[in-house]
Amino acid sequence: MSQIFDRRPNSRHKSAVNRRRFLQRFKKQIKAAVANAVAKRSITDFEHGEKINIPTKDTHEPRFFHGEGGKRTIVLPGNKEFSRGDKIPKPESMTGEAGSKASNTGEGEDTFAFELSREEFMQIFFDDLELPRMLKKKLGREQSFTMVRSGYSKEGNPTNLNIPRSMRSALARRVALTNPLKKKIKKLEEEQEQTEDEAANAELAEKIVKLKHKVDRIPFIDPFDLRYNRKTPQPVPTTKAVVFCVMDVSGSMDETKKEMAKRFFILLYLFLKRNYETIELVFIRHHTSAKEVDEEEFFYSRETGGTVVSSALELMNDIINDRYPTNEWNIYGAQASDGDNWNNDSPRCGELLTHNIMPHVQYFAYVEILPRHHQSLWEEYEQVHKIYKNFAMQTLEKTGDIYPVFRELFKRQEVNAHE
Repeated sequence: MSQIFDRRPNSRHKSAVNRRRFLQRFKKQIKAAVANAVAKRSITDFEHGEKINIPTKDTHEPRFFHGEGGKRTIVLPGNKEFSRGDKIPKPESMTGEAGSKASNTGEGEDTFAFELSREEFMQIFFDDLELPRMLKKKLGREQSFTMVRSGYSKEGNPTNLNIPRSMRSALARRVALTNPLKKKIKKLEEEQEQTEDEAANAELAEKIVKLKHKVDRIPFIDPFDLRYNRKTPQPVPTTKAVVFCVMDVSGSMDETKKEMAKRFFILLYLFLKRNYETIELVFIRHHTSAKEVDEEEFFYSRETGGTVVSSALELMNDIINDRYPTNEWNIYGAQASDGDNWNNDSPRCGELLTHNIMPHVQYFAYVEILPRHHQSLWEEYEQVHKIYKNFAMQTLEKTGDIYPVFRELFKRQEVNAHE
């Protein structure tokens, strides 16, 4: 049985297979180090890897060494002090571990520095996350296949016979086989016209007849000429998913709040694009009115205004009805706001979620940013949460909360198959 080993060097001139083994063996320690590192980095730092430190004691490997006692012969290269037969004094016992850090408690610990690439960092960070509650319509990376045309074949099912292509092949075959015979016939006929000897003419006539019989015996179509439409399987997604990203850009959302909202959605965007190949994103910005925008405008537009949250939920509901049939699509929502809303509008938001949106979505996550105190919108959403367990609520008070909140909202869940 053949074995293929990956010996491509990495940035540290170590084989890729050894690096992969290291990541698998110390996955727990590396994951803990990544969790400590993410709170200190900006969302834009995902374009780079991360240098992490793990305790040296966790990287120790079993090894063989000589124990005390016994008789053995060794070679000491470069020895200038001892001759054969001399006794070497036993070194004094050493307390503590060599290389440990100095401290007033007598305890210390070395760290092992390890450089993670951007791809490795993101793989570890998103390892145990997923879109929750994939119940009735599995997405993941499952695929089905459809048959598509891919040229022609000499063998196939009669129903796939390509008649024009077969006739073209038959014509080409007949032309290739009959042309040499017809040239011989024409040459013999010219000789027959020029000769006056009856015996010679009779012999030429006999040859002409035989050649014409050969031409007539060439079949009009031969099994060799048949051409069939060839079809090959092409993967297609078994189901589809769409994620609605709804961001409040009203006047009460100052630059700090907007920056936190953008970081949350950028993290969500990276997660979805990395883990789900067949997924659509719908971006909605709102103040007093809501608008569907593209990715660039969603993250970088500076438009602002008052606050009417229901405008965004109404637009989301309209888009679902127009473009995403609930029997075909996994539908998700993620909303970020500071909770500041026109009081008369908050009940409308609760009504839209309860009666129009939540019955059709797999999961909806609401993040409230820097709340001084929860207002009417949060209270309405709490009522929605009591009715629908697939409605999640979290608050962000500082930038360092983004990663823990994101992981809490999108952690892998055990789903009851009968749910």
